Amino acid sequence: MIEQVAIAFEHKDYQTAAKLLKQLQKESPENPWVQYYLGRLHEVTQKHQDAEKIYRQLLRDTRNVKIVTLARQGLRRLQEIELEERQRAISRAKSEPNNTELGVLVLEPLSNELKTEVSRKFAQIMQLDPYTARLVLPSRGWKLYRTGQVGELKFYGKQLQQAGIPCFWATIVQIQQIQVYQVKHFQASTPQATVVCRNEVNQLGFLTFDWSEVTARVVGLLPIFEQVVDVDTRRKLEWKTQTQDYAQFCDLHIPGRRCILRLYDNGYEFQQGLEIIPQASQNTIRINWNSLSNWIDQQLPQVKIWSDFTSFADTTLDQTEMLSHIKSHIGLFRREQTNWDSAFHLYSGLVFVK
Repeated sequence: MIEQVAIAFEHKDYQTAAKLLKQLQKESPENPWVQYYLGRLHEVTQKHQDAEKIYRQLLRDTRNVKIVTLARQGLRRLQEIELEERQRAISRAKSEPNNTELGVLVLEPLSNELKTEVSRKFAQIMQLDPYTARLVLPSRGWKLYRTGQVGELKFYGKQLQQAGIPCFWATIVQIQQIQVYQVKHFQASTPQATVVCRNEVNQLGFLTFDWSEVTARVVGLLPIFEQVVDVDTRRKLEWKTQTQDYAQFCDLHIPGRRCILRLYDNGYEFQQGLEIIPQASQNTIRINWNSLSNWIDQQLPQVKIWSDFTSFADTTLDQTEMLSHIKSHIGLFRREQTNWDSAFHLYSGLVFVK
């Protein structure tokens, strides 16, 4: 009867093959040839997962060289089909309006137990080996995983979400559309807050808002680089760029107005406007900044603070091409171009659009 099944497959008479296999399953369910042809039947009737399961089981349990070879060929065919379907789906996703825009795909952190659970699914979706897949999945903080056309990123992102892998995607245009105001100082805090600030073209003005409008607070440290003289291994003097200090930044998000209020330690006028810090003129900038941060804490006790910028930056700084499209809105004096400033604005912008 197995020979009749083989002949039915040769003639693409899958109806006859299915009837014969139904009978054979009752008589010889463990027969590896019956299992192989059952896998083939699943394959030709588009039940690819069932087919893959049988082929993999045959590779594990069968010593018949011919069946092992046929099972391997079956798995290769399934991989090729999956690849073709994936390419077609990506092409369709890219062809939709606005899906050609530059975007980013961000992975969110997973516990170690969940990483073990989902790493195989992640490997399958992203065409990775399981060991690499587990290393890629983040344990703490966001990880910038891919950049490219947002249609393709959305395609992968939806598959990852369906597999229980938390992630999201956004376009660079969404980040670019956020207005950023550089806060010089607070003028009032009750009944509403008023800040003196500069807009993107450096015009000075006022902005008044309710504290309840603030939905997120993003804090981060940006390195300040300086050229220093060092002695190399041959005892020769050489110039090196080193981190000499850090600038502290705090963004207040007001999505109802599509804007971010950005404060930083050296740009805030502690001796102007509302007296938040007594004897501000006698304190160091660090003491003044800590006092200002504590005061903002009191105004926004329920608002989430996002503070994982440094770990996010580690996954982002080498993306020079993508970061070149992001205006940083950071007024630090830089002797040389650095990706840190754009990376911070990207991080804050992703919190904003998410």
